[in-house]
Amino acid sequence: MLRQKTATGVLWNFLQQLSQRGIGILVTLILAHFLVPADFGLMAMLSVFITVAGSLMESGFKQALIRKKDALQKDFNAAFYANIFLGLLSYGLLFIIAPAVAAFYNEPRLTDLIRAVGVSIPITSFQVVQIANLSRSLNFKTQLKATVPATIASGFIAISLAYFGFGVWALVAQTLMVSALTTLILWAMRLWQPTLEFSQQSLSSMLGFGYKLFLSDLLNIVFKNLYIVVIAKLFSAPVAGFYFFAEKIKDLIINQLVLSIMTVTYPALATIQDKDARLKTALRNVIQVTTFLLFPAMLFLAALAEPLFHVVLPDTWLPAAVYLQLMCIAALLYPLHSINLNILKIKGRSDLFLYISIIKKLITFLILLISLPHGVIGILIGQIAASILSYIPNSYYSVKLINYSVREQLADILPGLFLSVFIAGVIYGAIELSVFATLLQLLVFSGIALTSYLLGAHLFRLNALQLAMALYRERLGRINT
Repeated sequence: MLRQKTATGVLWNFLQQLSQRGIGILVTLILAHFLVPADFGLMAMLSVFITVAGSLMESGFKQALIRKKDALQKDFNAAFYANIFLGLLSYGLLFIIAPAVAAFYNEPRLTDLIRAVGVSIPITSFQVVQIANLSRSLNFKTQLKATVPATIASGFIAISLAYFGFGVWALVAQTLMVSALTTLILWAMRLWQPTLEFSQQSLSSMLGFGYKLFLSDLLNIVFKNLYIVVIAKLFSAPVAGFYFFAEKIKDLIINQLVLSIMTVTYPALATIQDKDARLKTALRNVIQVTTFLLFPAMLFLAALAEPLFHVVLPDTWLPAAVYLQLMCIAALLYPLHSINLNILKIKGRSDLFLYISIIKKLITFLILLISLPHGVIGILIGQIAASILSYIPNSYYSVKLINYSVREQLADILPGLFLSVFIAGVIYGAIELSVFATLLQLLVFSGIALTSYLLGAHLFRLNALQLAMALYRERLGRINT
């Protein structure tokens, strides 16, 4: 039953991510024809502050609710009212610091932009418990019904504003509308209603678990966006825009292929958190399937980045292609990082989660200092090194908690990685030598890459392919019955 619910949940969450992120990236590509890199650069400058405010608003309550086996109405109430309070507090802080941020970047427009985009934080605070409630029951189909219409409508509004010359405010409107519409649709469904019942004990319990996740998320957000802050401060808004744009495309793949699986498996696996053998087997299956999908997606995207940019974007965006290529390589270990950290959350060890986050941030900061003199390319190469080194602390406690060793993890991922690297390398070299038109290059070589990967996985009998096919057949069988 758990496997069936998880497979169904993965499917619906995958469709949600595909729809939401796919529409989002389509909107972004269209907006790139009407906006200049500096407009995206301004959004990049304020993104770190908005993301930190959003993390403060949530403060780990969603994860705490999902993990809680016997969550009652009083638990949901405590999280709901706490999120609203923290959402208002977060926006108040954003409103106050906006002029200082604008002065730091020497961009006066940022004051109004931050204060406008920041309104999305208290709005989003009203949907956190609703989403946690749906995630607990693996009901991602209903989330799909809320997010897709909101994404389509907000994208249409953003494109219209960009077309009529509103510049960066088109991106602001997109952020506000998607948050507001998603929240309104979720509440219109009447999935859960708050009451006045409140428990201080429940609040304290969830805070005890959640605040460490918040601190860890805060470190992740600050250090992930530290690159944007440094690039925007030391280089220029257009360069920051190139970086920000490439990162949005990379995040589309990550969110689609990794987060759609991790989002579902966390609440599902939390139900067997005390059964180490089953938990380890399930996690091994998850990591094999996830990397089987992610490795070719990231490496083939890197190989095809230049013809892709030539076909779908104006030439002004071409410098972002090499940024995207390096980002794709840096993201290859993301599933391993996520799985190992999910083990800590499933086991309730948010203290270790925070401890590991601090260690990784020290590694990231040192590598950034070393790579900074070498420009944006040097910074991106440094990200690859940081990802590799961060795997060491991430994997350390997995051995102790469920006996999932580094050797076993590498055995689970290396076959798919080697196959993906080989095919991507051949495709990249073939593109360099090709005399085909750019569009033909993109169509022909992407088809060859995908066909070769699936054929190679079948010939070498990769276990990940068998797992993926078994999940697909299981889900298809349930649909037919």
